[in-house]
Amino acid sequence: MMAEMKSMLWARVVAFGIIASMLLSLFVFMVIDMNPKGSVVKIKGYKPWEQETLDLMNQLPLQDGGRVKPFSTHAQFTMLRLRGDRKIEIVGDSGDTLSIKPTAWMMDCLFRPTLAVEMPTFRVDNGAAIEAIGLKALGRRDRYSYKQLEEGISKLFELAQSYEGIEEKRRDAVQKQVIDLAYNVRSYQFLIGYFGFARASIEMKGAKPDGSSGFADFSTVMGTAPMISNLLRQNQATGEPIPANLQTLLQQVLDGANYAKYGLVLLPPSDPSNKNWRSAGDRIMDVMTSKAGDTTEAVQEIKLMETAVRSIQVSEAEFRNQLQPLVKNISDRATLRGEYRSIDAENRYNRKNLMLYAMIWFLLGLLVAGGFWFLRIFEVPRWLQTSAKIASLVCTGLGLLYMIIVISMRCYIMWRPPVGNLYDTIIFICTVAVIVLLLIEWFTKEAIAATLAALMGLALVLLARRFEVGDAKDHMDPLVAVLNSNYWLTTHVITVTMGYAAGLMTAFLSMTYVLLTGLGLGKNLRALLKMVTTAAYGGLCLTLFLSLVGTVLGGIWANDSWGRFWGWDPKENGALMIVLWSLIMLHARFGGLIREWGFHLMSIFMACIVSFSWWHVNFLGEGLHNYGFTSGKNFIWFFYLAVMLTILFGIVLWVVDQVRSSSSREQNVISS
Repeated sequence: MMAEMKSMLWARVVAFGIIASMLLSLFVFMVIDMNPKGSVVKIKGYKPWEQETLDLMNQLPLQDGGRVKPFSTHAQFTMLRLRGDRKIEIVGDSGDTLSIKPTAWMMDCLFRPTLAVEMPTFRVDNGAAIEAIGLKALGRRDRYSYKQLEEGISKLFELAQSYEGIEEKRRDAVQKQVIDLAYNVRSYQFLIGYFGFARASIEMKGAKPDGSSGFADFSTVMGTAPMISNLLRQNQATGEPIPANLQTLLQQVLDGANYAKYGLVLLPPSDPSNKNWRSAGDRIMDVMTSKAGDTTEAVQEIKLMETAVRSIQVSEAEFRNQLQPLVKNISDRATLRGEYRSIDAENRYNRKNLMLYAMIWFLLGLLVAGGFWFLRIFEVPRWLQTSAKIASLVCTGLGLLYMIIVISMRCYIMWRPPVGNLYDTIIFICTVAVIVLLLIEWFTKEAIAATLAALMGLALVLLARRFEVGDAKDHMDPLVAVLNSNYWLTTHVITVTMGYAAGLMTAFLSMTYVLLTGLGLGKNLRALLKMVTTAAYGGLCLTLFLSLVGTVLGGIWANDSWGRFWGWDPKENGALMIVLWSLIMLHARFGGLIREWGFHLMSIFMACIVSFSWWHVNFLGEGLHNYGFTSGKNFIWFFYLAVMLTILFGIVLWVVDQVRSSSSREQNVISS
């Protein structure tokens, strides 16, 4: 008997170790996937920006994605899109390894492009794309600097143009990578060339009395725009050709304006009713084409830029002194327009990196919870188990606190309810699921719900971070017009999203039932399983209520926006599937068609249905709910596979349980 008990004990330990290893491997895989390798390069002459300079630059507002945001936000999502990361490690003049963050990186691109082009900025996930443009790939997945790609850029653009003629669904992996890389390189070129007009001067051929060439700043030439316009009108009236020196001047102005047209839209318009900000290139052309009413303000803006950019050659302190008036000019005008309200709050949000700390606390909570179950397997003293459980609850609670702060700050910055896009749903589902599970733990006090809270918190935070890296978009940008309703976002969207959270939580509780049965943890296993069943049943009822109410509210909103209550849209069908599956489970349970095992196996399958409705329909490209599409579609299939394997494992355990019960009944009959 003792040998059998020891055998069962070690079987549990082995099973526990396998599960822990799988979870750890998944965590490590996702971290590595989000951070492909890239060699640390040494950049001669590089000195890091002083924090005072970085803080000043982050106060600069600009317009991007339909809203006014701080420079720091634009920098981090641009860096994320190009590099797939928010930092670059290099070795500077001091010999120390420096971690270059988004603001410093973008400042290098704008103000020190000769250094920036040596940084490994471009993430390439398919080395065959590098070979396709005639260069040698560093590896299957790696990062490259602009300088490394420079010789193949012409070929890159040529291939990308030819591949764009292929239907998107028919492009292979190399063709997609070439197109993506071409877009990123083009964006980068506009970035490093943005202040080219400020660094250079315009050559004025034959401007001096002796016939030699002179040089003038862009702002100076802009001041003579009315005179140039008169000359052009005179030439047009007389039919005479434009003088060669004037043609050369205008071409230089056009080239400088074109490079400064994209990258940074940082100049608020003078007209308060005009919501569209202007880039430096737009401002130059507005003046040169006589579209600007008052040229004085535009000339002053360009002059401030020229002065600031050129002062970098003197010293960083001088650059900061000259940058200050430019930042103040733009910030004051944005404040008068009422568009500077959340700049400071968003800078704090970017600086704190709250999601990272939430992930760390959830991970610690899960590790400590794992330690608790390990202690429970070996039946160590009760006080050690209690200490581990309390520590796990504290860590998970701190992770939850960070998530609540994240959502609160995002609501203040966006000035709308917490859920409006796919990224919002991840962090909201994470927060709701953890809150509900901790409430369950409050009543049950068995550490099961607490462990599950840490696990779901960590998994969903990792999903959010992976989604952010893959999508590389600012998810606080304004919503599409059909979603821009705070009333319906507060009622329908939040209710449906809470239904998703309840459905996933219920499925994970049922997975816990299977796991507990497989490990056979504790002497009071039957009581634990009954408690899990009760919690899962309550979760199913909550899922049905929230999904049904949310679906009806969505129909009312659809009728208001689109003139029809129901249109068999994939998103609508997904919500209906959750409602129908919940009803089927409840009726089957009431009717005695399924018992405890059947209920949990069907509940686990709920995870697939919820994931399809919440996540997978965004990949279909059909319907009116087409506002959440993203890359990285293959991940959902791994999730489906994991769910189905769990169900298969549960079926095996159920069969074993049935065989044991049958054998036990036969022995009782024989003995009687």
